[in-house]
Amino acid sequence: MEGLLTRCRALPALATCGHQLSGFVPRRFHHCVPGGRRRLLLSRVFQPQNLREDQVLSLEGRSGDLTCKSQRLMLQVGLIYPASPGCYHLLPYTVRAMEKLVRVIDQEMQAIGGQKVNMPSLSPAELWQATNRWDLMGKELLRLRDRHGKEYCLGPTHEEAITALIASQKKLSYKQLPFLLYQVTRKFRDEPRPRFGLLRCREFYMKDMYTFDSSPEAAQQTYSLVCDAYCSLFDRLGLRFVKVQADVGSIGGTMSHEFQLPMDIGEDRLAICPSCSFSANVETLGVSQMNCPACQGPLTETKGIEVGHTFYLGTKYSSIFNAQFTNVYGKPSLTEMGCYGLGVTRILAAAVEVLSTEDCVRWPSLLAPYQACLIPPKKGSKEEAASELAGQLYDHITEAVPQLHGEVLLDDRTHLTIGNRLKDANKFGYPFVIITGKRALEDPAHFEVWCQNTGEVVFLTKDGVMDLLTQVQTI
Repeated sequence: MEGLLTRCRALPALATCGHQLSGFVPRRFHHCVPGGRRRLLLSRVFQPQNLREDQVLSLEGRSGDLTCKSQRLMLQVGLIYPASPGCYHLLPYTVRAMEKLVRVIDQEMQAIGGQKVNMPSLSPAELWQATNRWDLMGKELLRLRDRHGKEYCLGPTHEEAITALIASQKKLSYKQLPFLLYQVTRKFRDEPRPRFGLLRCREFYMKDMYTFDSSPEAAQQTYSLVCDAYCSLFDRLGLRFVKVQADVGSIGGTMSHEFQLPMDIGEDRLAICPSCSFSANVETLGVSQMNCPACQGPLTETKGIEVGHTFYLGTKYSSIFNAQFTNVYGKPSLTEMGCYGLGVTRILAAAVEVLSTEDCVRWPSLLAPYQACLIPPKKGSKEEAASELAGQLYDHITEAVPQLHGEVLLDDRTHLTIGNRLKDANKFGYPFVIITGKRALEDPAHFEVWCQNTGEVVFLTKDGVMDLLTQVQTI
């Protein structure tokens, strides 16, 4: 038992958002029991029927499009559902996981002074024309006209909008800087060939931060600060990442880094030196570059999926929109800028891709939609006499472990066997599955506990279950 607790504590980010997720949930989602307690019932969770692979293929159109594990699993389990090419309905489990990810992002961004804003998705054409990106972005920019003939785009990013906002504040002082402003909103990109589910789609969620500093030196410090926060984020999620030098692309600036999760389906080629800390996207290297420019050692190549990108912009945008502040000498100066993106829905899909088995979804413990699922006996079975124990354990967990309030599901589909429900629970990837089976009829009763993140199965008394679950940390 002590060894199991130690291993669970050692898991990266074995935590929930219990305190922050304990607000109102529609009453009909609960089953009320004597004493006014409510139970979250699995039968009330909205999700499509579990899909066979042939059904998934027909949903996505061509069979060749279903080429990655996360896409297949998220469709089969009912985490997402196709709406149109490159667009998906995010269903309740996925929304819960995403809300948790956003909370972790909020913590990391606000810990370094970030302030959250929310900018319109509709961006006027004239802002983009001022930076020449209206033409530079080409067909990737989703454009439209309103009834008055005014042109807009659905923003894939917001450098123009945020810089124009700062420029509109005419009395900024160096004493107010730096500003670290960020948002988590839907973004749009007209991908020519959306694929890999949430890894490359037309509509997605992104965290984009924009920073404004009083000098290049201060802006470099802010750049390092945000990069360190990104490293902290991925460490908390338990995701192995590589920070690589990158091209500035259409966003521009003088320095850029990507945060990549190494995986075989990645579309980026990464050059990594095993002898030193050098790593880069191969597009930044010369065609004939075979050795590390830092130590001259041989480079190894791997593939990765980009989940974060940082840019040092300097005055590229502030000079165009005249985003100024009054410096220490009382003179106007241009702000030094940086911009920093995190693909929120992409991180979710990438985590599923790297952590899951071929048949079962696995989450970073911190992001699991629910931390535990309780499976009572089948109706009419020999173990049915222990059904009341399952309900009592559920109530005790939710009352005695505050961080698990709203984090525990009761699989009330008692017309199904325990085995069938366990198979479903395994697919969904709850960190803990607690079964009231044959040994619950013993004295004292023992519950079968599946610890999905360690692969262990143990039999614990009620007190043992409580000791285990109280170790679950919260954010």
